[in-house]
Amino acid sequence: MNGELALGFGVRTSRNVEIAKIAKTAGYDWLFIDLEHNAMSVETAQQIAVAALDAGVTPLVGVPYDEHDLAMRVLRGGALGTVTAHVQTAADARRLVDLQMFPPLGHRGTSGAMAQFDFRPTPVEELTRLINAASLIVVMLESQEAIDNAAEIAAVEGIDVLLIGSGDLSMDLGIPGQQTHEKMRACYQTVIAACRAHGKWAGCSGIIAEDAIAGYVQMGVRFVLGGNDIGFMLAAAGKQSQALRGITLTN
Repeated sequence: MNGELALGFGVRTSRNVEIAKIAKTAGYDWLFIDLEHNAMSVETAQQIAVAALDAGVTPLVGVPYDEHDLAMRVLRGGALGTVTAHVQTAADARRLVDLQMFPPLGHRGTSGAMAQFDFRPTPVEELTRLINAASLIVVMLESQEAIDNAAEIAAVEGIDVLLIGSGDLSMDLGIPGQQTHEKMRACYQTVIAACRAHGKWAGCSGIIAEDAIAGYVQMGVRFVLGGNDIGFMLAAAGKQSQALRGITLTN
């Protein structure tokens, strides 16, 4: 990321591969193919991931913590990383690395020709080395317990991003939806400090207000989930309908 913002586009309702090109044209860097909050099939997620590779947008698949097999199936099919919800401890993080990374970092098994290489025959040593280097493991911190363990989680080799799930975190903190509350800001400060100390990236998700996002970016966040297809469509459609309803009728 070279210190620049990496902007994510959430995919929740779209079921067509065109969404990858739409995200690219709209200026986003990565797709969050969300398999936690919808009923999208693995087959559809894989097709979108492959389309994202060709469009030049990094495909990441979002999964619940306890559904590792789901994550692995999409990783084998074209995704370049995962966003795993509700990671609480360094032990949780180490387990993800062990499952998702090839040796020597983990124990992920090889699966032959891969979409990430356009299915070209590739020597196993080269394939595993390049996939390890290119893949992202993003862990979501969504509770005070997870925030308290941020430094230990950030210290785990193979973890790349600590992404704060602001919506669920606000519930856990007893401040539902209060995106700039002092408790929330303190959590961001903790995670950003942990990431800086261990050479990782801090991220934010679940925040809509532009000024709130800007504040956390100024604090040090660089990995931002900008929203999802539902929110983007509603915002644009709502703005347009209000403009059209405001047209003065003269006849």
